[in-house]
Amino acid sequence: MAEAEEQETESLEESTDESEEEESEEEPKLKYERLSNGVTEILQKDAASCMTVHDKFLALGTHYGKVYLLDIQGNITQKFDVSPVKINQISLDESGEHMGVCSEDGKVQVFGLYSGEEFHETFDCPIKIIAVHPHFVRSSCKQFVTGGKKLLLFERSWMSRWKSSVLHEGEGNIRSVKWRGHLIAWANNMGVKIFDITSKQRITNVPRDDISLRPDMYPCSLCWKDSLTLIIGWGTSVKICSVKERHASEMRDLPSRYVEIVSQFETEFYISGLAPLCDQLVVLSYVKEVSEKTEREYCARPRLDIIQPLSETCEEISSDALTVRGFQENECRDYHLEYSEGESLFYIVSPRDVVVAKERDQDDHIDWLLEKKKYEEALMAAEISQKNIKRHKILDIGLAYINHLVEKGEYDIAARKCQKILGKNAALWEYEVYKFKEIGQLKAISPYLPRGDPVLKPLIYEMILHEFLESDYEGFATLIREWPGDLYNNSVIVQAVRDHLKKDSQNRTLLKTLAELYTYDKNYGNALEIYLTLRHKDVFQLIHKHNLFSSIKDKIVLLMDFDSEKAVDMLLDNEDKISIKKVVEELEDRPELQHVYLHKLFKRDHHKGQRYHEKQISLYAEYDRPNLLPFLRDSTHCPLQKALEICQQRNFVEETVYLLSRMGNSRSALKMIMEELHDVDKAIEFAKEQDDGELWEDLILYSIDKPPFITGLLNNIGTHVDPILLIHRIKEGMEIPNLRDSLVKILQDYNLQILLREGCKKILVADSLSLLKKMHRTQMKGVLVDEENICESCLSPILPSDAAKPFSVVAFHCRHMFHKECLPVPSMNSPAQFCGICSAKHRGPGSAILEMKK
Repeated sequence: MAEAEEQETESLEESTDESEEEESEEEPKLKYERLSNGVTEILQKDAASCMTVHDKFLALGTHYGKVYLLDIQGNITQKFDVSPVKINQISLDESGEHMGVCSEDGKVQVFGLYSGEEFHETFDCPIKIIAVHPHFVRSSCKQFVTGGKKLLLFERSWMSRWKSSVLHEGEGNIRSVKWRGHLIAWANNMGVKIFDITSKQRITNVPRDDISLRPDMYPCSLCWKDSLTLIIGWGTSVKICSVKERHASEMRDLPSRYVEIVSQFETEFYISGLAPLCDQLVVLSYVKEVSEKTEREYCARPRLDIIQPLSETCEEISSDALTVRGFQENECRDYHLEYSEGESLFYIVSPRDVVVAKERDQDDHIDWLLEKKKYEEALMAAEISQKNIKRHKILDIGLAYINHLVEKGEYDIAARKCQKILGKNAALWEYEVYKFKEIGQLKAISPYLPRGDPVLKPLIYEMILHEFLESDYEGFATLIREWPGDLYNNSVIVQAVRDHLKKDSQNRTLLKTLAELYTYDKNYGNALEIYLTLRHKDVFQLIHKHNLFSSIKDKIVLLMDFDSEKAVDMLLDNEDKISIKKVVEELEDRPELQHVYLHKLFKRDHHKGQRYHEKQISLYAEYDRPNLLPFLRDSTHCPLQKALEICQQRNFVEETVYLLSRMGNSRSALKMIMEELHDVDKAIEFAKEQDDGELWEDLILYSIDKPPFITGLLNNIGTHVDPILLIHRIKEGMEIPNLRDSLVKILQDYNLQILLREGCKKILVADSLSLLKKMHRTQMKGVLVDEENICESCLSPILPSDAAKPFSVVAFHCRHMFHKECLPVPSMNSPAQFCGICSAKHRGPGSAILEMKK
């Protein structure tokens, strides 16, 4: 009966924990589980009094004087009956091969778990603490300390005898001790001391802050973070102490080390245990609260907090209330916090319960996210830590996320996530598609279906296409454009579209889609016919891509009606497939389209369509007069007489003027400009272009009785005709607008001409002088005479074979050379000598040099 009540209480307590976790939106830092198996059996009949932790096993002491060795799961591996009364403390060395035990009846035992060595002693007072040397396994480190009313150090001598020495006494019971490396820290009623075992010196005393608390009810908690950092928790105070080496100059009679308190702060509750966690602290707190109903103080659930120490305060990282069995009856001294450094495991020990706290790993983090329905964060966490997670699979989380989104009605998001989550798993894709079909959401998943790797069964794609075809023609058309034609059975979809067209034969969307399906099926003829019917822009792309020029020879008018620019460009780019003659014949009944084609052809090449230039005159005159004159100017194959007749019939003055001038009838052309256009500027410009004196005469005669024409002539004639000819013919008394300005302009033009002539003259003189100087310098240079030169008269070498004989040579600037005796004797009338060769050719001196340079 009692056992059933126990189980029921346990279940109730655990459910309370779970409900509180659900209410909290902040993720806990630690996870908890009870140490069960053998521990459960022990605590049903006995109560835990102390515990110590090794990486390989646990050692649990009880109120009935038993010591149990347990594995990590809590199974009993060994049992020791040490005493009939409470076990106060158990100590293990770092190797886990030696154990020290002390009890309330004064018994002390230190023995090897795997060897026969053993120490037994019974004292006349309760022994509260024991600590064996961390390296007790070594023969040089056979030491341990015990504490009751005094702190004793036991050492084994060279004869295997144990001798003891008092390290401290006189300040009340020793209630806590921790040994790390060469340093021993202990606490008595007055404070905390640290002893250096190597120098045999006590190096510090850290006094107790709150002396109002009973040290037996609120014992001190000690914890070594590392070999030189001690953490002290007592009452509500926490101190972090750092052991440092003293400088040699400060030694004198002082210990070689000293202690500095690097951090000190107060907590909200009473401290029952401390443990390090990286640069943070894990604190087990004893909590008392006041009942609102009775206003009486009661024991609440203990708390396990993770805090970040600062210099004078701390920051709380997390805080968990622990539902341990019998917490209502426990005191501060009943709780202990032990920890395993290797695995960051924390053991909360109370008389009736042992709870294990451990850091939450990625699997735990994902569990919490899934519990809070934060699936996207859980999926991201799993992807980041996929190498470290053991209990979860990314795919399972992803599928759960998709199901969650579907349940919430967020179908589009769920479908989009399928791409990432399902990846290349075709079977899962097909499963999800059927699931979306069951809830009527095939449209939602359609944009995200795989189209390459993997490829699903054709039935899947056809099922979605039929869904769209029944309710959304535009969506259906979009899928047909986006999906490759080999994903589904094309003939099945074509037949389905044709069935729908029977009900709505003019539906442009369905017709266009059917054309695309025909294209996928290489049925280009049917596709082209539909595109032309719809006048769809893709018709040209289809023709080019699939070389359908043979199919459009009788559809040229349709193409031109649809888009004449594109059609003409396509026809001209493919003259080898559809000849110019064929196009012109097809457009015979549509002269406006014929003109567009021939005009573009003429722009590309003035000669290709020369046989149609006569026809083009009429076409330009009818449909495109602005381009008629440029055509007449650029064409060399146009019959001018035919063109003149058409232009005269239609009274096209500018074109007629151009044709008359081109045909040599400039006077008629000028007469038409003056009589038809009445444009003096154009007449003057025409006369300038022709540069014919008779035309200027006709222009002056026509303009002599027209003052505005005279003004125009006076302003423009100055550089082509002598203005006096015009001025003399002006009748006296005729009023001419702006006459003064025109005369001034004539004078300015005359002055400008004079200045230009003078400037040209100066330039000519300067250039002549420069060239003369250059010629003079050239002629003053020496002339090379060697054996290769010959006399231009006798043609013998210019130099004699015997250089000792005197000789005379004449070398002209033209580089011709003569023996002096070969030249004619100069006469009295012409004493200067000239090169006979150059004189005969009427060439000047130096001309031979120019020929050589050429």
